[in-house]
Amino acid sequence: MEMPPSLTAWFATRGWSPHPHQSEMLARADEPSLLLIAPTGGGKTLAGFLPTLAALAGGSHKGLHTLYISPLKALAADIKRNLRRPVEEANLPIRIDDRTGDTPQSRRKAQRADPPHILLTTPESLALLLSYEDAPRMFAGLQRVVVDEIHALAESKRGDHLILSLSRLQSLAPDMRRVGLSATVDDPTAIAGFLARHPDPCPILNADPGPEPDISMLQTAEAPPWAGGGGRYAIPAVLQEVKRHKTTLIFHNTRAQAEVFFHHLWLANEDALPIGIHHGALSREAREKVEHAMVDGQLRAIVCTGSLDLGIDWGNVDLVIQVGAPKNVKRLVQRIGRANHRYNAPSKALLVPANRFEVVECVAALEAVRAHDLDGEPRGPGPRDVLCQHILSTACAGPFDADALFAEIKTCGAYQSLSRAQFDDCLTFCATGGYALRAYDRYQRLMQLPDGQWRLRDPRSTRQIRMNLGTILSAETLKVRWRGRGGAPLGEVEEEFAATLTPGDTFLMAGQIVRYEGLRELVIEVTRSKSKTPKVATFYGTKFATSTQLSERILRIFQQGDWAGLPAHTADWLDVQKRVSKLPQPGRLLVESFPMDGRAHTVAYGFAGRNAQQTLGLLLTQRMEAAGLGPMGFVATDYATLIWALDPVQDPSALFDRAGLRDALETWLAGNQVMKRTFRGAAIISGLIDRNMPGKRKSGRQATFSSDILYDTLRKYDPEHLMLQITREEAMRGLVDFGRVEHMLDRIGDRIDLVELDRLSPLAAPLFLEPGRIPVKGLGEQRLLTEEAARLMTAAGLEQV
Repeated sequence: MEMPPSLTAWFATRGWSPHPHQSEMLARADEPSLLLIAPTGGGKTLAGFLPTLAALAGGSHKGLHTLYISPLKALAADIKRNLRRPVEEANLPIRIDDRTGDTPQSRRKAQRADPPHILLTTPESLALLLSYEDAPRMFAGLQRVVVDEIHALAESKRGDHLILSLSRLQSLAPDMRRVGLSATVDDPTAIAGFLARHPDPCPILNADPGPEPDISMLQTAEAPPWAGGGGRYAIPAVLQEVKRHKTTLIFHNTRAQAEVFFHHLWLANEDALPIGIHHGALSREAREKVEHAMVDGQLRAIVCTGSLDLGIDWGNVDLVIQVGAPKNVKRLVQRIGRANHRYNAPSKALLVPANRFEVVECVAALEAVRAHDLDGEPRGPGPRDVLCQHILSTACAGPFDADALFAEIKTCGAYQSLSRAQFDDCLTFCATGGYALRAYDRYQRLMQLPDGQWRLRDPRSTRQIRMNLGTILSAETLKVRWRGRGGAPLGEVEEEFAATLTPGDTFLMAGQIVRYEGLRELVIEVTRSKSKTPKVATFYGTKFATSTQLSERILRIFQQGDWAGLPAHTADWLDVQKRVSKLPQPGRLLVESFPMDGRAHTVAYGFAGRNAQQTLGLLLTQRMEAAGLGPMGFVATDYATLIWALDPVQDPSALFDRAGLRDALETWLAGNQVMKRTFRGAAIISGLIDRNMPGKRKSGRQATFSSDILYDTLRKYDPEHLMLQITREEAMRGLVDFGRVEHMLDRIGDRIDLVELDRLSPLAAPLFLEPGRIPVKGLGEQRLLTEEAARLMTAAGLEQV
């Protein structure tokens, strides 16, 4: 495909010429699929669209030509804004529109009736479009699909959902070409395999990576604290950097941390610099207001979360600050790329460790970025709860042939290993709910026609299925609005947090302190407050676990003798640790034992990530309970698990026996709340439980109650039910993360170092300041009660009674 004269003239008027990878994308426009890896600011989005603009320049194509799919609503809106520039300035006869959860219903209807040439959307909105009866008509002329930031989608169930949708699209539009775009890919071959329609290959096009980023640690007058995740100590230094730069993005790992940091940043902002806040719990109006202010160059800084991780092109951003250890090198590189979003201009970024240990993690992340060592975990086969949802949404569009659908699904890389028996299990579940539930009408959702095709038993159920499409599971939330008729929306908070509020309570929302006035029709009404000590809204947000690769780098740093790359305060801290105990080593497990406050404390430095370390705490305390050591509780971080008990651990190797840990896991998983929580997620995604009902929304407590009853019923009457199989697979991979526990066991073998101390070590000290302690109710508690009862009897002179 050649560049049309109108586009060539447009490049010339701007003094540009196409980058080599952009020209290559035009030359290879007919490839069935193609993955482009290009640096941030390298024009990869325009490269992805050039074949579309060239094909549509003649004005002959009718209907939808290209679908652009992104992980974020804000990214779709940003691309729409930037894509209009060449279209309008080159006078191209192309209509562009976007469709996300924020798009008004009237515009959605118009898009289906008369589709634009280019539609910008998200995986969830695409699945919804495919569920309509007119999907074959709408997508019949589709020529291209462009998946932006494909690495971010490939790592989650959203990616599995998307790739199933692409297999359906390919059946409706056999000539459709697939293009994947990314700047940060740890395993290009795996991403290419994710994108391709099997058995077709997916070539990989690598652009010039551009200059190395300018990235370092922020120098602060005050040393980081021992524990905590807020980074408040660095606010004076952060403000100085904001003053020195045009526009700064200040990233945080959670929404709550972003709100707290923004609040204290604003209190310290004596120069009244214009600063905004942006995260996914804010209302659409609040997010768009900040986005427009950024585009217009009205803000000097924006405190944000993952809502701005990906691809948004704000040319004035010349500095990125990451507050808190990044946990994942790929995510850090993505965020760094938001600064100096131009080709061949180095991105500038500063890291702000939130506490003393994170200093080491930030140094490890800096080393990994400079070594281009991106981290990633291999993903298993495509999850079956997502497949069940896909089967139901396919039925919404009309009758389908099971053989054809199975063949279609097998073209997806993640589902290549899916057996016909596994597919049939999913189909049976969608049709009847499975053996234990088939007697209930509400689970009878599909029926087979005389010609062998399958369709919905009740066509009226399409609305309910569509309302529950998607794989994003967030905590149940309630809207927050200013009090009064027609009060403007502010955002949303977790239902669990809302339940703790009483009239007069204050909390942070959208960077403001608001006062809770009451609940009206599932909406929290608030007024402005002058309070300076608010509660903090417990926004739902991923608590990232430190990646395996980053953990291994941290362990290697510990083995360096001089720690010349670390600040003096952190190097001194590690020196003391080395002198009084040991430092953890890559191929060994350090276990420390010491008394404190009348309890025997044990610390296991597994460096397996928070979920795995927490699972380790649950399993070790269970084994300690069986050994009669009287465990009383534990707390876990990304790098260690601290357990306190009545008696000390004498032989840690017995506790870490692999077979014993797995047996403990099986026992613990059987009736644990983690399994019920995991079951609820799988049940919602698969369509067994509805999040939303026509005309009303089910509360989080109602959904939990329903899922708990179902879980207990299936465990009792149908223990091999598909949903229970999926639940166990999901728990092992997600909340429990036992795979990383096993990886740790593989790494250490039988090399366990027990160091018995007379007091806590420097490395253990932050664990005592860590929130989220988990008590253990067992024999230890009973022993204490028995001893206390005996003491009281003795004090009363009744010991012989």
